[in-house]
Amino acid sequence: MRSRHIKKWLLTRLAQEDIQRALSEIMALKPEVVINPLFSLLLSTDPMVKWHTVTAFGLTVGRLAEKDMESARVIIRRLMWQLNDESGGIGWGCPEAMGESLARHRGIGQEYSKVLISYLAKDGNLLEHVPLQRGAIWAVGRLGESSPDLARPSVPHLLPLLNSQDPNARGLSAWALGLLGAKEAL
Repeated sequence: MRSRHIKKWLLTRLAQEDIQRALSEIMALKPEVVINPLFSLLLSTDPMVKWHTVTAFGLTVGRLAEKDMESARVIIRRLMWQLNDESGGIGWGCPEAMGESLARHRGIGQEYSKVLISYLAKDGNLLEHVPLQRGAIWAVGRLGESSPDLARPSVPHLLPLLNSQDPNARGLSAWALGLLGAKEAL
């Protein structure tokens, strides 16, 4: 199948309510075949498609890392590039895809958790655009679900977000801090 056909095929599956069935069909394909179309589907304006894509993306990167760690690193660096001002892009869905990928593969998480956390750090690579910042907060929380030890250094950066002007950022920060058992937030 050509990339355009794969993207259409993926879209029909990721638009389904039954994500488990869709994921099993997607995971039957080689990671190298689906990763590029998944990148483009991160831009979906349909929330269900976007979040299903984030899940499929993380699973795909995890499978890729099991097979070829360097190829998985290239994908994570591509997400990082999309979040870089110099890329000329805006990086929609990239923090979430990065968080899901780090949560799905401990080795990738160990290598890139500090980079992910830096997207919340004022002295780091702070994502100032609120929708991207929400994505980074969610990503740290998602990493905290699978590897709290890797996400724990985000606590000092999450605490100030409890006072954010954005109610979604406040809620996501409270959720992430709760997952991390951050007593500092009480």
